[in-house]
Amino acid sequence: MSLRNIAIIAHVDHGKTTLIDILLRQSGAFRDNQKVAERAMDSGDLERERGITILAKCTSLTWKDTRINIIDTPGHADFGGEVERILNMVDGAIVLVDASEGPMPQTKFVVSKALKIGLKPIVAINKIDKSDERHGEVINEVFDLFASLDATDEQLDFPILYGSAKEGWMATASDGPKDGMEPLFDMVVSHVPGPQTQGGPFSMLATTLEADPFLGRILTGRITSGSVTPNESIKALSRDGTEVERGRITKLLSFNGLERTGVEQASAGDIVAIAGLSKATVSDTLCDLSVSEALASEPVDPPTLAMTFRINDGPLAGQEGSKVQSRVIRERLLREAEGNVALTITDTGDKDSFEVAGRGELQLAILIETMRREGFELTVSRPQVVLQSDPETGQQLEPVEEVIIDVDEEFAGAVVQKLTERKAELMEMKPSGGGRQRLIFRSPTRGLIGYQSELLTDTRGTAIMNRVFHSYAPFRGAIQGRRTGVLISNAQGNAVAFALWNLEDRGPLMINPGTRVYEGMIVGGHTRGNDLEVNVLKGKKLTNMRASGKDDAVALTPPMILTLEKALAFIGDDELVEVTPESIRLRKRHLDPHERKRAERAKAS
Repeated sequence: MSLRNIAIIAHVDHGKTTLIDILLRQSGAFRDNQKVAERAMDSGDLERERGITILAKCTSLTWKDTRINIIDTPGHADFGGEVERILNMVDGAIVLVDASEGPMPQTKFVVSKALKIGLKPIVAINKIDKSDERHGEVINEVFDLFASLDATDEQLDFPILYGSAKEGWMATASDGPKDGMEPLFDMVVSHVPGPQTQGGPFSMLATTLEADPFLGRILTGRITSGSVTPNESIKALSRDGTEVERGRITKLLSFNGLERTGVEQASAGDIVAIAGLSKATVSDTLCDLSVSEALASEPVDPPTLAMTFRINDGPLAGQEGSKVQSRVIRERLLREAEGNVALTITDTGDKDSFEVAGRGELQLAILIETMRREGFELTVSRPQVVLQSDPETGQQLEPVEEVIIDVDEEFAGAVVQKLTERKAELMEMKPSGGGRQRLIFRSPTRGLIGYQSELLTDTRGTAIMNRVFHSYAPFRGAIQGRRTGVLISNAQGNAVAFALWNLEDRGPLMINPGTRVYEGMIVGGHTRGNDLEVNVLKGKKLTNMRASGKDDAVALTPPMILTLEKALAFIGDDELVEVTPESIRLRKRHLDPHERKRAERAKAS
């Protein structure tokens, strides 16, 4: 049986996971009456809730007499580290492009990586059933994108398919026939070359790592040379060729539909998962005991954003979560960094805090949300960009991102003004059909922290923003942060409706009556530029005298409840987000007002 390894790469929401559902169904991987969840590859709780792919996953199907291994990749630039590693496992890629949106930043990011390592792409124009589809222009845009990324003549001669994954068809012409996915399967078999293998004993590069409660560490990768069987003794080599450990393969797993099944042998070219090693990690070479040289692995782009993760040292610490010690938090972060190469964890001078650097706000927010669901309590600081210095001039460099915003024409001016204030440069402005405009900016990552919610407010929720790391560029100077102060609770207890009602004129509140508060906790935004300490515990004074009028029921404006991402964007440098399994609270770094004043004076001097 011949073998093909392919990745499906596309921008977020262009239909990768839906396409794989249809491919599995039409290839006979499921029984006709088998109940399968929609977007079956998105198996994590967070992936299902948010409708996004976070971790790259492998599946396999059989078409006629060819076995096809397919890898579903994430569409967000924040999870780009997953995609970069995965591309080493495949020989071809299906580039999925939305028929109305065209190629977007993440398409560009992933395609550039794929072309660089010599993959032969197949372009599939998806969602052709949309009313605003423009497949002719989109194909020209894709060709221009490939040309600008220095594609070879062979890569530029890409085959094109049209179709709708939701309706379950692909064809070589835009008007059909609408008979299923057969043209796509046949194109993969004819256009994608079989896996290139080398002679010699067993060796494979580990590209993903996961922990299984029964099997321990499971490393997935593509076998480069030789064959392997369960119970065989192997060793792991790090990138520089030093031996990490030796061990025995306890389980050899191959992918079949959505399941992994144990196999007795696997040979070069196949994608398999190996259990049995306790220390080997991503980018290590797993090989026969006679091999002495490690396989080359692609370097991963450096992280651009960093956050400080600290223990929760507030008055309510340990009341909602079970994992609160710094030792437990450190172990969990190091375990995450092992499997996720785009994260780096460093210890700070303070033994209770750790710096976590990653690709973007979303990636770090997903990590915090995952830890919170596992029972952790922690406090996190505002995201800061990771600066570098130019080795020649010694000049400070900061990460710059390419931002593409699709917006209705009437709001384009407001978007340009706001981003210019945040030190962004407008590179291109063009109509994108239907009375909308596409604005392309190059903006410092610092300027984009917390911009998403402001953009939706300015454009009444109609704008779509996509961003991808572009390069490091000279530091562009100070950027104005939040212009207003906050309301800070001055005592510990339960908030009272009467007190909140009296504070409504001071600014938008962030808590409901009955919420537990403590000294130094942020309970709302202030309409002015300074912070204000308020008492949210003060009830109405009662006397023996009968009131002349009846007591009015207190009607409160619904509070502004912040999600984790909004909270991280809202806080200033002297504030923290306290995250527990049940609550997200905002607080000052120094809870005591005298300590806050002291810290402010020290900063000013």
